[in-house]
Amino acid sequence: MLKRLAALFVLSAQFSVPLAAGAAEVNVTTDFGYNGRHAYFYVALDKGYYKAEGLDVNILRGQGSADAIKKVASGAAAFGFADAGSLVLARGNDKVPVKMVAVVYATPPQAIFALADSGIRTPKDLEGKTLADTASSSVRLLFPAYAEAAGIDASKVTWVTADGAALSSVLATGRADGIGQFLVGQPLVEKATAPKAVTALAYKDAGLNFYSNGLIASEEAIASQPEMVRGFVRATLKGMEEAFATPAEAAAIMHRYQKQIDPAVIEGEIKLVKELATVPGQPLGRIDPVRVKETVNVIAKYFKLNAPVDPKDLAVEGFVE
Repeated sequence: MLKRLAALFVLSAQFSVPLAAGAAEVNVTTDFGYNGRHAYFYVALDKGYYKAEGLDVNILRGQGSADAIKKVASGAAAFGFADAGSLVLARGNDKVPVKMVAVVYATPPQAIFALADSGIRTPKDLEGKTLADTASSSVRLLFPAYAEAAGIDASKVTWVTADGAALSSVLATGRADGIGQFLVGQPLVEKATAPKAVTALAYKDAGLNFYSNGLIASEEAIASQPEMVRGFVRATLKGMEEAFATPAEAAAIMHRYQKQIDPAVIEGEIKLVKELATVPGQPLGRIDPVRVKETVNVIAKYFKLNAPVDPKDLAVEGFVE
């Protein structure tokens, strides 16, 4: 009861400014760092879409999906961008009261990148090779699922741990045969390896079909401030639609806020996000309960969960209009 009261206090403090009186200041955390794939948040911010919903948004630098989930659960951030698989683990192992309210990567973004001249062209070519990634990367964690789907022996692949910011350099300098990376990171990888070309083995091409990153909120916010959650989702998806329609303009907007990122890289990532987020016949962000169940099943098969996760505990519908 004390923990619940404390959580309510944090939430009420975070949303203490009534919408009628002015914008409520809320924090939003990325999954990892600031990258071109996050451009739509900046479009929504820059064009006043959040303000129109009564939200004064601060975009925080994340340190991974697990970190984003913890920030949202603790009240350090009202909303976050995180991987669905990481959320299944958080729900099943730590009972973290956070749910996905809109999906962004409706298609699996995980991939293995290798230099085009490495001889790695098919999944079978990965056997006997060394791959690098961060210890908690979903690319690395879900590799057993990819290996089974692709018909290769996962035990014949060696993984080494590397810092996320150094992965492209690890590939470019040949310190590993391949690296784990989201498909949306291809422009950044290509910039680091130029003039050498890269090839990508995408998990989706092996037939895997699960949700990845999406917008998350705490159960407290969903229950007590549904209109605020709905407004955040609405503004973010509006920024996303505009970024997809005018990627060069969106890249210029994000570059004004994050000058260290090459606008060309931002634009390239936006176009790749569009490919992952667009589902024919469905509006952006719409959560499909069947796909949610498939996501839970994949994680439950390859990871130990202290408690089973009901698909209804992973994601909630109704916040995408």
